[in-house]
Amino acid sequence: MSRPLIITDCDEVLLHMVVPFRHWLDETHDVHFDMREQGFAEALRHKNSGIPLERELVWELLIAFFDTEMARQTPISGAVEALHGLAQIADIEVLTNIGERHHQLRIKQLASHGLHLPVHWNHGGKGRKLANILAERQPSCALFIDDLGEHHASVARHAPDVWRLHMVGEPEIAGDIPVADKAHARIDDWASAEKWIIARLAEGPAPAISTPLNGAIA
Repeated sequence: MSRPLIITDCDEVLLHMVVPFRHWLDETHDVHFDMREQGFAEALRHKNSGIPLERELVWELLIAFFDTEMARQTPISGAVEALHGLAQIADIEVLTNIGERHHQLRIKQLASHGLHLPVHWNHGGKGRKLANILAERQPSCALFIDDLGEHHASVARHAPDVWRLHMVGEPEIAGDIPVADKAHARIDDWASAEKWIIARLAEGPAPAISTPLNGAIA
């Protein structure tokens, strides 16, 4: 029988992103990033006027950050150690919405932190892409980790028997992010998450969500 498969997001799960992005915007572009805002449309504002950035400029800055500033991203506390431990019992792959343009940069970035993992790029909801990965790999069971509720909903729709862990590894925003209702659990630290993942993979494929499981935040 094939091994279990863990499919994880990268930004705010394995690596910090919004904090180094905020620092870069402040230092280089005189832009203030209020991380309490839920969307970039209101979160990024010109420092001298307080006016929100034009949507086109927001995306230009995001692309520019990944073009040149990925070295600013550092691992979420405990992530590297947890993945090395989990690799003893499961295969691990990364599913990121960073895009094809930065795909190879992301592979090199993760490798620089000791994470030599297959990386899949994606746009939009992750459910279809994850289902395609599962069809190719045929794992005994699978577990998905992401910081965004929309991706848990997408995976629940396209691959309902996959365990879904909602994790927001950046402490500065974790308290402001609602629990994803399509995830089986919300755990924001890797020490606790590793234990939960091991226990879930031992159970086999995930059941349909009805009530929160042990380790979930109600």
